[in-house]
Amino acid sequence: MPLFEIETEAHIIITWAETEDDAREVVSEAYPTDEVVRLTRRPRDSWVISKGALGLTDTKLDPCVIARDCLSKSAGDKVNAIRLYRMETGSDLEHARRAIESNMVMGW
Repeated sequence: MPLFEIETEAHIIITWAETEDDAREVVSEAYPTDEVVRLTRRPRDSWVISKGALGLTDTKLDPCVIARDCLSKSAGDKVNAIRLYRMETGSDLEHARRAIESNMVMGW
């Protein structure tokens, strides 16, 4: 069965389907308000996402690793961890707050 890549305004969906019409049906069932922007039949039956293309190959730059390290250095003090994260990454206050808070929720 062919593999299709379907892009809508809000999603990229990878699915197997017999025909393009079947692939469009997958989108209409899962996301009835989304309109198909692009539909491509993939040349192979598997899908690979390059971690390098997503910027995930260098763990030093992984925001979760940095956030957890900042939380550790600050002994769990959220405000201090945010300050450390901003200094470490150059992020703005809102981005740093989200990174620290999301890692606190994950059970630091």
